[in-house]
Amino acid sequence: MKLLVAYATTEGQARKTARHLTERAHGAGHTVEMLALADADGVNPSGFDGVVLAASIHASQYQSALGDFAAREAEALNRVPTLFVSVSLAAAGHSAEEWRSLDRILADFTKATGWTPGQVEQVAGAYRPGQYDIIRRFIMRQIISDRDPDADPGQDKEYTDWDALDTAFDAWLASLSG
Repeated sequence: MKLLVAYATTEGQARKTARHLTERAHGAGHTVEMLALADADGVNPSGFDGVVLAASIHASQYQSALGDFAAREAEALNRVPTLFVSVSLAAAGHSAEEWRSLDRILADFTKATGWTPGQVEQVAGAYRPGQYDIIRRFIMRQIISDRDPDADPGQDKEYTDWDALDTAFDAWLASLSG
């Protein structure tokens, strides 16, 4: 199968996730084109057997590169099998309100772009204080202290459950074949 794996990222976790899925698909014998959505002008999703888009949530929104691509290519994306990997620290939480918030963000996104992903995986992101400006570092420390009181606020910490992501991705790939 020929797959497109495209991503939009702020601190790099969505790119890392896209790279991981690309390598996994290659390992399963698929042909994969991986690219940043900012570089996706002229890419036609209809030319692929499946499309994976990965992006992260910041301030209750996805990156504009994802929104621009999804709106521009909504018709084609709605005709091919798609997997949307939404990366956020909220997905690491267990609060029902956090999950309702993720649902609202996704609903607003699909309404704004006209693209409804075939499958959505909410994936926990990473905390990287060294990459934040002083204001974001303060906000993120508050979030981390609430979510993970044992975490060292000065150290990077990855929350992504790679095994769960692999299971969901493998099932999505299998659905393309069968």
